[in-house]
Amino acid sequence: MQNTKIEYSSSERTSVVLPEMEQLLPPLSGEQFSALESDILENGCYAPIIVNEDMVVIDGHNRLRICETHGLPYKILVFSFADLLEAKQWALDTQKGRRNLDKWELGQIALRLKPDIEARAKANQSAAGGDKSGKGALLVNSPKALQPIDTRKELAQAVGIGEQAMGRIAQLAENAPQSLKDALEKKERSINRGWRILKAVQQLPPEEQESAAAEMLSAVREIDQLDAEADRRHKIAGLFCKAYERAVLLTPTEENVRIWAECTRMTQDEIEDSVQESYELAQTFQTIGDLLKNAVSCVHQRPDVPSDREQG
Repeated sequence: MQNTKIEYSSSERTSVVLPEMEQLLPPLSGEQFSALESDILENGCYAPIIVNEDMVVIDGHNRLRICETHGLPYKILVFSFADLLEAKQWALDTQKGRRNLDKWELGQIALRLKPDIEARAKANQSAAGGDKSGKGALLVNSPKALQPIDTRKELAQAVGIGEQAMGRIAQLAENAPQSLKDALEKKERSINRGWRILKAVQQLPPEEQESAAAEMLSAVREIDQLDAEADRRHKIAGLFCKAYERAVLLTPTEENVRIWAECTRMTQDEIEDSVQESYELAQTFQTIGDLLKNAVSCVHQRPDVPSDREQG
């Protein structure tokens, strides 16, 4: 890849949108696209559209679409790439840092690169081995021989994920029931959990796999909801415990309060803020005390409602 430093304005040259380049990365969300559009409308398109020497857009498809929709001018900068695969890899590396892409999304991008990588592997194989008869073959240790390409390894490296994860993504993309693919697309399930579900349903006849996957996803979703609720309850209980543990350590004498104010070098404004905050905290603890006395305690004293210990 090389920046040729050749630059055009949108009025001088027309760029070409190639679907396989435009669809390489997942589309921006509606919110992301609106934010980009607002920025361009307010500040202009200050980042150039990157094209190759054939004027094919490599980076900047969203900016290009916004500019053309609103009739705004933009700059075009020409980069030179060895082939379209190198251009795709560069576009991915450029955008990966700007977007929060998870492993599933990265794996889907890698699978879009698969035909290009396989084509390169085939070319390398031909260069190293010649035709089937052996004519034109190069010795493995020949300086002109190219090493064979491990497609899965190349796909994984192209997007920066592990080979095992790449292999599982490829299997899921090819063999997973639609409900499982949808859950992965929506980020409701991890690749590892999706892989375990796939392995389980593949033990069943093909006509039963979709319904089985849907049932398993429903069960997993219910378990996750129960776990989330348990986590929420434990966090609330933990916050109350910590609040009381720290509060009982305080001895609010005049001397101690004065030491606190002096050691933290409180300004008069900060003192007034702390006074207000102290009154609000006092009200919070007063409310907790009232609830414990009038609501929680009454429930615990009712004979028909067993306590947690009695239930256990």
